[in-house]
Amino acid sequence: MVDFQLNGRTALVTGSTRGIGLAVADTLEQYGARVIRHNSRIADLSSIEETARLLAEAGAVDILVLNASCQHYRTMEEAFDEKEFAEQVNVNLRSSFQLVQGVLPGMKERRWGRVLAIGSINQWKQSPRLAVYAATKAALSNLMQNCARAYAADGITFNTLAPGVIATDRNRDALADPLTVERLLKSIPARRFGMPEDCAGAALLLCSEAGAYITGADIPVTGGMQL
Repeated sequence: MVDFQLNGRTALVTGSTRGIGLAVADTLEQYGARVIRHNSRIADLSSIEETARLLAEAGAVDILVLNASCQHYRTMEEAFDEKEFAEQVNVNLRSSFQLVQGVLPGMKERRWGRVLAIGSINQWKQSPRLAVYAATKAALSNLMQNCARAYAADGITFNTLAPGVIATDRNRDALADPLTVERLLKSIPARRFGMPEDCAGAALLLCSEAGAYITGADIPVTGGMQL
């Protein structure tokens, strides 16, 4: 029997009060997990200290979903903004490293764990206006693959989902422009934008016993946009 049930498991989902994170958190909860929901008001992941506090308050975590991220639109030729650069690196990559370090000992002791990073189509097809964001997402996927190899024998899986254009509030302004919508739809074989729920089913698979033999995967949820 394929087992998607998560009864008795505790999941920490960062950035889980809206968009993809909310859909994933709701789905994990629907299948029995106790979900710890996070947003930036609960803990600012650009801060080492606040990330550590989140870990301490979360306690034993069986499932870690690294969904929180930030992005700033800036091409390589625009003026360098050190604050924006540091924020993207810290939220998208450094905090993920810190959170994984924090949950690993308990997962190894229990010989069961699931770590899922929410990446981006930008790690496959980079946008010139999101150079730093794309680089951090590619690095996060690399980190997941590194850990997948290191901890597979401990019963812990590490995977990445790479969403394409998803109709979330973050993308509302960009998708309000008819010309942008037309251009993007032409690049998506499915000829539609995704919904947060389109990511939730794949997340459930990778966070449950049903996905126990899947590790080190980088799965596009893009309607074919990566092709």
